[in-house]
Amino acid sequence: MAKVIKAKINGILLRVPEGTTILEAAKQVQIKIPTLCKHPDLEPSASCGICIVKVKGSNKMLRACCTPLEEAMEVITHDPEIVEIRRTVIELILSNHPNDCLKCARNNNCELQKLTADFGINAESFPQFLRDIPKDISTNAVDLEPQKCILCGRCVHVCQNLQDVWALSFLERGIHTRISPAGDIQLADSPCVKCGQCSAHCPTGAIVEQDHTARVWEALQDTEKYCVVQIAPAVRASIGEAFGYTGRNFTKKLYALLRRLGFKAVFDTNFAADVTIMEEASEFEERLLKAEKPLPLITTCCPSWVDFMEKFHTDMIEHFSSCKSPHEILGVLSKTYYAQKNKIDPAKIVMVSIMPCTSKKYEISRSEEMFASGYQDIDIVLCTRELARMIKQAGIDFENLPEEEADSILGEYSGAGVIFGATGGVMEAALRTAHYFICGKDLKNVEFNQVRGLKGIKEAEIEIGAKKIRVAVAHGLSNVEFVLNKVRQAKRDNLALPYHFIEVMACPGGCIGGGGQPYMVTDELRIKRAQALYEDDASKQIRFSHQNPYIKRLYEEFLEKPLSQKSHQLLHTRYKARPTYRK
Repeated sequence: MAKVIKAKINGILLRVPEGTTILEAAKQVQIKIPTLCKHPDLEPSASCGICIVKVKGSNKMLRACCTPLEEAMEVITHDPEIVEIRRTVIELILSNHPNDCLKCARNNNCELQKLTADFGINAESFPQFLRDIPKDISTNAVDLEPQKCILCGRCVHVCQNLQDVWALSFLERGIHTRISPAGDIQLADSPCVKCGQCSAHCPTGAIVEQDHTARVWEALQDTEKYCVVQIAPAVRASIGEAFGYTGRNFTKKLYALLRRLGFKAVFDTNFAADVTIMEEASEFEERLLKAEKPLPLITTCCPSWVDFMEKFHTDMIEHFSSCKSPHEILGVLSKTYYAQKNKIDPAKIVMVSIMPCTSKKYEISRSEEMFASGYQDIDIVLCTRELARMIKQAGIDFENLPEEEADSILGEYSGAGVIFGATGGVMEAALRTAHYFICGKDLKNVEFNQVRGLKGIKEAEIEIGAKKIRVAVAHGLSNVEFVLNKVRQAKRDNLALPYHFIEVMACPGGCIGGGGQPYMVTDELRIKRAQALYEDDASKQIRFSHQNPYIKRLYEEFLEKPLSQKSHQLLHTRYKARPTYRK
């Protein structure tokens, strides 16, 4: 147990565990020290200098974000001199920052803009020096605008340490320092996997999702188009944050909202998550019982993880599930099954996916299998932040909308479908149905708490009939190496495999922490978002994908059975090694 120390902050006595920073301790006594470079997910970099404080007996000013509170320390967090220095630091940052807030994607949601307002800065105190650095829109998923970078280092830390991708780094020195892919190449030519965690952690508009809302408005206005839409599991648990709510599930209000925006049919990605489980659980059963392909089976719902694997872990391709991600499955079903049943020309269908993720924008054209319907299966992807902007642009009173249902055949889902949005959810849903496929009966206790929670790597042994199934769940790409190396070691030494089934999600927390979700996510928020999904699951009468009557109907009327020739043609994909750097 950590030693407890006593100290004073602004004359207030407090007791905290040894090692607690001044910034953390101040929060415990309701004192807010301003910061710009610090994010709750990240270790302090102390790069901005705004969190300076004084300590009695010292003539130095310390940075609160990285300085541990010490026994008997007396700290002053605010006085005229400290406030003036903070103001000067912000003014210096602004002297290297464009004055185009009204046209910026982060307008009214920018940490620098907020601090500028808090300190009452309304005039330029220093001559402006702007670097002539071009904007990088090469990925079609996230846009990099280095002119707006304040060199806080968040994106570099996230990309290198949290995600282990190393697409971003600092180049040059002094006043010429800037963020860029190593080698000063375009982001699309770098190891970037489009996860968007850089944009989710950036305090300004230096890295943002590529905005495709105008494409959606244009499609909705075209009377020749038949616009349909789907919402991912995690979106329903986070969209409320744009309107002041946390941990609320707005599924049925979203259905109503999307109809008011003008969509002719509203589907739910959870339905396709149930389809994914039918296919993946069947794949797992085949590998486990027939050994036609090697174990472990690795899930592939996350496009950033797929891109990461194709670039960095090509030796694992044979272990990857060939099943497409749920939103891609719903896209192809909307332009085949749904179109046929409703006698709609699939050429007129525009499928819009509302996702928590920026890499879904990349996924929709990653390979020829994403055109399995004969058309591009998904036409446009919006992330949660883009949807929030559309709601506000439309002038719809979102909070007071009535609740409505999704359109049938592609909208009804089981409890297993909705938990896909949280880390461990795909594994849990797959195990529920795999148990039925292998044992011929349903589980009595459907909840697998061993794979829930925010621990970076979760390992468990699950009994399915007479077999003991070893599983692993990793989220945040920096955690993947540990899991995969255990598999490699076992194969190399001809030992028993450590796992039969592995789930990987690129973003911390899974899709609930996706790169396109509302800003300033913390573990506390991730837990609330996940809980909203688990509560939806618990409230469902049907909690197994294979029991969903609309899924049964889909296979009877159209797909025949899981892993059928038609299923493979429409719902599955292939993988290939991709260069880490593209020439």
